Amino acid sequence: MFHWLEKNPFFFAVGVFIVIAFAGLIEILPNFAEASRPVDGLRPNTVLELAGKNVYMKDQCIACHSQLIRPFKAETDRYGQYSLSGEYAYDRPFLWGSKRTGPDLHRVGNYRTTDWHENHMWEPTSVVPGSIMPAYKHMFTNVADLATAYAEAVTVKNVFNTPYGDDIQPGKKAFEAYKPKILEEAKKIAADMKNKDVKDMVAQGKVPEIVALIAYLNSLGSSRYDAKK
Repeated sequence: MFHWLEKNPFFFAVGVFIVIAFAGLIEILPNFAEASRPVDGLRPNTVLELAGKNVYMKDQCIACHSQLIRPFKAETDRYGQYSLSGEYAYDRPFLWGSKRTGPDLHRVGNYRTTDWHENHMWEPTSVVPGSIMPAYKHMFTNVADLATAYAEAVTVKNVFNTPYGDDIQPGKKAFEAYKPKILEEAKKIAADMKNKDVKDMVAQGKVPEIVALIAYLNSLGSSRYDAKK
C-alpha cells in the first residue's frame, strides 16, 4: 500500500494532509477547550451590570470601543494584560469589537471611577479635552430595563448553566422579589455620583441607564473576579 501511495503523489499528499490534520486536532482541541473555560474566580455579570451591558449595546458603544486586548507590547502597556479566552466564558454576546475610535475598554474598571464615568458621559470634553465622543445626557433620565436584564440572567442560567444563585428564578414575582438586590447595588453606584436627579430616581426605586452603564463599565476588569475582591 505504501509503495502505491509513493507512486501516486496526489493520494500521498491527501494522506499526509489527513494524518497531519488529525494529529493537529488531537493536539489543539483539548487546549482550546481548556482555554475557553472560565478563568479562576470569574463571576457572571450581575443583573444591574447586564442592564448596563444592554445600554452599552443599545447606544452602540461597540461602534467605537473594542473589548479585546491583543498580546502586543503596545497594547498591554496601554490597556493592561492581554485578554484571555476564559474571561468571556459567561458573556453572551461577546463585545470584542473591531474598531477603536476610542480606547479599548476590556479593563477600564481597573483605572476609571464612577465619578469619572459620570463626568465623561455627561460631557466628554470635561475629562478628555478634544474628545469627539458625543454626550449621552439622555442616560441620566432614561430608566434602565431591569426586567429584560433579569430575564436574560434567568435564560443563561437555565440554558447555559451560568452560575447564578437560586434566587434567580423565572417569573414576574421572582423578579419583584429580586429587585431590592438590584436597587441596593444601584444605590452604591449612585452614592458616588454628583447628579442629584440620578440620586433621587434611585431613591424612588428607578434605575437610570447611566447607573446601569457605570455598573457594567466598573465590572470590566478585576471586579469580575470574586477571588480578587
